[in-house]
Amino acid sequence: MHPFAIRVRYGDTDPMGFAYYAQYLRWFEIGRAEMLRALGTSYRAVEEGGVSLPVVEAHCRYFKPARYDDLIAIETGVLVLKRASVRFGYRVVREADRELLATGHTEHCFLGRDGKPGPPTPVLAELLQRAPRASERP
Repeated sequence: MHPFAIRVRYGDTDPMGFAYYAQYLRWFEIGRAEMLRALGTSYRAVEEGGVSLPVVEAHCRYFKPARYDDLIAIETGVLVLKRASVRFGYRVVREADRELLATGHTEHCFLGRDGKPGPPTPVLAELLQRAPRASERP
């Protein structure tokens, strides 16, 4: 999986001092974008190429809390690549002790400029074929 480190900011936390639960979905988005960047493209370039990737499903399973100032790694990979959709898998790990904090996935359809689901462009399909793979298991 592709790792990307980020520090938990004060504004990411709730009154208990834990990272707010919805923050993990934002971190998943950051992980996806940085994985694409590491593969040599960007979300902007994908969209300019004629395909957007709206989220059609999101799931997160929480194990331990991330806290203010923790350095965490968002690990991202492709779980399943289908004809008209892709499912990304994620792991959020605290860097200091490699403790698994959360796992999750997001599913995205490939949406063409006409607003209809369809296959990815050949360039995007090739990029996702060579992307790191994720596992369903934590």
